[in-house]
Amino acid sequence: MTRQYKPFIPFTYKLIIGIVLLIAVFAAALVFGAADTTLKDIWFALVTNETGDKLAMIREIRLPREVAAAFVGAALAVSGAIMQGVTRNPLADPGLLGLTAGANVALAVTLAFIPTANYFSIMIACFIGAGVGTAMVIGLGAVKKGGFSPFRIVLAGAAVSAFLTAIAEGIGLYFKISKNVSMWTAGGLVGTTWSQLQVIVPFIVIGLLLALFLSKQLTILSLNEEVAVGLGQKTTQVKAILFFIIIILAGAAVALIGNMAFIGLMVPHIVRAVVGTDYRYIIPMSIIVGGGFMLLADTLGRTISAPYETPVAAIVSILGLPFFLFIVRKGGKAFT
Repeated sequence: MTRQYKPFIPFTYKLIIGIVLLIAVFAAALVFGAADTTLKDIWFALVTNETGDKLAMIREIRLPREVAAAFVGAALAVSGAIMQGVTRNPLADPGLLGLTAGANVALAVTLAFIPTANYFSIMIACFIGAGVGTAMVIGLGAVKKGGFSPFRIVLAGAAVSAFLTAIAEGIGLYFKISKNVSMWTAGGLVGTTWSQLQVIVPFIVIGLLLALFLSKQLTILSLNEEVAVGLGQKTTQVKAILFFIIIILAGAAVALIGNMAFIGLMVPHIVRAVVGTDYRYIIPMSIIVGGGFMLLADTLGRTISAPYETPVAAIVSILGLPFFLFIVRKGGKAFT
């Protein structure tokens, strides 16, 4: 019998605390950086029409960048949570299981063959690439009889990710677009514009809303396949929709900032330690924690060696690799 989680603090209070902390981290991300700004500058930039170099910098450079960080963090965290629930694999993560690498190859192909492609075209290509990467990992993991195992899927994801990353780098070298591809694969938020956000954010919002809508079905599916079928759930259709959501979220994230691993692994485990194993709570809290985590990582990247920037992907990887090894050592049960 599955032990039920009995929270000492109601989820509503936890959600409110999370939102307050997210707002605080967002404000800190707008204040700190190479340019010296204050909360007063941020306030004037947001609520007034006053002009000036500092206010223009906040409105056109720093604000869209941090909005992008929040949405990308939320997208990767939720896609990781869904993957862990669907596969019942505590090591699942879009960056570790081939999704972001597949999207990255599609991005490189698009930049090489359609250099004038707009963001919408790049995003569609990333969706297709994420789908291909997913299919390759699932196909490779299902070759041997006995179904999926967490470690087999991780090994298949690592192999596919390495293969697709090599293809992307080869395309970059052959077509002399390595610099452009590298700027994406470094996980950079530099140069994010409002026009890019207008194209990509609606897809992320749709994916997040669908994830919230299917959170109850995901909870049932994460328990046991037989239980889900016994409760009348159409598991094949639900899985297909959930994988479609993962592809939307991971593809949109890669189209916006490039390849990014470990966020989808870390955040759901951290969230489970706070709200339990019910995905009706995990999904909304993952949106908040994922957004806050990405904002914090970007802020660190901009301030550690200011005025130079440390790639945000490097910051996330430094935190993510030890976390990954810790989860492997504990068998995925450290935070559940």
